[in-house]
Amino acid sequence: MPSSYVSNSSLSVDDELLRLLITGRSRPRPGIVRSVEAIPRPTRTRLYAGGKVVAEDFPAEEAGAKLREHPQAVLWLDLYDPDTADLQAIREEFGLHPLAVEDAVHDHQRPKLDRYPHHLFLNVYAIEMLGDRPEPAHRKAEVSAFVTDRALITVRKSPLDVATFTDRWDADAELDTSAGVGFLVYGLLDVVMDSQFAAVRILDEAMDRTEDELLDEGGAPVAARRYAFALRKELAVLRRAVAPMPDLLADLTRTGNHLVTERLAPYYRDVEDHARRATETIDHARDRINGVIEADLSEQSNALNDVTRKLAAWAAIIAVPTALTGYFGQNVPYPGYQKVSGFVVSLVLIVVTAGGLYWYLKRRGWL
Repeated sequence: MPSSYVSNSSLSVDDELLRLLITGRSRPRPGIVRSVEAIPRPTRTRLYAGGKVVAEDFPAEEAGAKLREHPQAVLWLDLYDPDTADLQAIREEFGLHPLAVEDAVHDHQRPKLDRYPHHLFLNVYAIEMLGDRPEPAHRKAEVSAFVTDRALITVRKSPLDVATFTDRWDADAELDTSAGVGFLVYGLLDVVMDSQFAAVRILDEAMDRTEDELLDEGGAPVAARRYAFALRKELAVLRRAVAPMPDLLADLTRTGNHLVTERLAPYYRDVEDHARRATETIDHARDRINGVIEADLSEQSNALNDVTRKLAAWAAIIAVPTALTGYFGQNVPYPGYQKVSGFVVSLVLIVVTAGGLYWYLKRRGWL
């Protein structure tokens, strides 16, 4: 391994780092949520054989030798934020394609699964919702992975607690006895999908609260409308990370792929089912928020029309006395001119016509 990679151990990161959320699973998932290391370790290694860890935290340059020493074992090698030079030794050892290496070192790749002659390459995002913000917000941790016949090489581009992966593998260690590297890939995707599903559920629950506020009579408060627009934006951003996952998993488990054994197939289908549910929940929430925002805009328009109608009605009522007083205020003689009777007649006309117009508009519902 090049010496430049060892220097990454001095990297400093924010104290507040990404952790993964997990809720709502059909069976117990121990040890998923943790805080990450203050300074992420540049490399992590594990060697699994027969459902047991036979070696751990050995230098990355010994990975090939460890696999040759244990012919039935599979390797997990994790790298934190490497560059192309850091991956050169790994590329030569495992026959990684240069285009896949290029994607692994550049941030903000789309979620995808690419097939190369000697390995698979996938890119996914773990997600955590931030609960200490006035508006919905999240963090994403991008993870790239090379999948060979006997190795899973993960590249973390953001701070992420890899203990969530090792805990999942330890909890499902019995799958390793015959599943090979597919067991490691399943644990990785399951943890990632758990984090995405938990984030989607949080936004869906926030949608329920926002819907109640926006549908209040008379239009929603400004703060509620701002939250609704922020929620719609957050759903759109989250969908870009979640929506490709069902197709990615379906492609991963398709017929002819030796990665997913018959024993592992139900577990991969479970992850795919969660991916489809998460995508459907996001789409449903987007439709709901769009519908509620449109309903709120219609409510505001109705309220504005009501105000305009009332103003027009009062303007009509005021216009009648104005017209009558203008008539009786002429500087030419008229019936009752300069007489008390003329004043009484004008006053009665004002009261009767204005009152009659008020009654008519009230009956029509304009006032």
